[in-house]
Amino acid sequence: MSAKKRKVILVTDGDMIAKRAVEAAARNIGARCISRSAGNPTTQSGQELVDLIKTAPKDPVVVMLDDRGYNGAGCGEKAMAYIARHPDIQVLGVLAVASNTAQTCGCTVDLSVSRDGEIIEKPVDKLGRPGDDLLKGDTVEIIDKLDIPLIVGIGDIGKMDGADDVDKGAPLTTRALQSILAKNH
Repeated sequence: MSAKKRKVILVTDGDMIAKRAVEAAARNIGARCISRSAGNPTTQSGQELVDLIKTAPKDPVVVMLDDRGYNGAGCGEKAMAYIARHPDIQVLGVLAVASNTAQTCGCTVDLSVSRDGEIIEKPVDKLGRPGDDLLKGDTVEIIDKLDIPLIVGIGDIGKMDGADDVDKGAPLTTRALQSILAKNH
């Protein structure tokens, strides 16, 4: 039996704009962001990310994963699966980020944060507008195969035509992270 499981929130985006927004949103909710997990695409393996999670000074720990538009299981999704299945990790939820990647299978969501900051019960598109039946993105196709208790859809983190700008405190990403914490308290 291992020590207490680390509480983790996964985010399926990792470009430099998303990194700044996720860092700001994590600070806003009192979480610890693994900034080294950013990358487009993800460069660390699942094991390397678990090692970083275990060294974080507090929970929850926010980890970014990105497939850089790759259709199918890219490095971000492979690392996500490893983290989600690791016995020392408790994934509280995932921010499933919409993108314009063509021909993706997508994933289901429990709820989404729209570009207006509203909690809605359907997926959103890259701009944070209500979308189709599935959230489409390059790093989300594996999510439905993992045992993740809450899947929150969101548009392009740090962007959405300025609605989630880091200079505004990344309000939509913050709201999405808050919704995961609220479900787990």
